[in-house]
Amino acid sequence: MIWRGHSHSSGSPLPSVLTIDRGGAHQNRKDSLRGIRTNRGTQRDEYPPAMFKEGGTGASVKHINGSDNGGSGSTMGNALEPLLDGARVKIKVI
Repeated sequence: MIWRGHSHSSGSPLPSVLTIDRGGAHQNRKDSLRGIRTNRGTQRDEYPPAMFKEGGTGASVKHINGSDNGGSGSTMGNALEPLLDGARVKIKVI
C-alpha cells in the first residue's frame, strides 16, 4: 500500500534494503512531502525515511500520531548512528 497523505493506492512494494545517505535527507524530505498538507494533531511519516538514498520522490507518506513518529524516528536514528553513509540496512516494517 502506498500512502499519499490520507489517500492510498496499491503499487510496487517499496524496498526493504536501504542505503544510508544522511547528506541527502533534507532534499529527500522536501521531495517526499511535496504536495502533502500538514494535518493538525498528526505528522507526515515517510517510507523509505528521508535519511536513506531510496527516500524522496515516490516515498509512501502517511499521517500518523506525532509521538509515534518521533519515537520511531529516534529509535531508528540511535540504532543506525554508528553506521557510515553508504551502509545498507534491512528495515522490517511490523
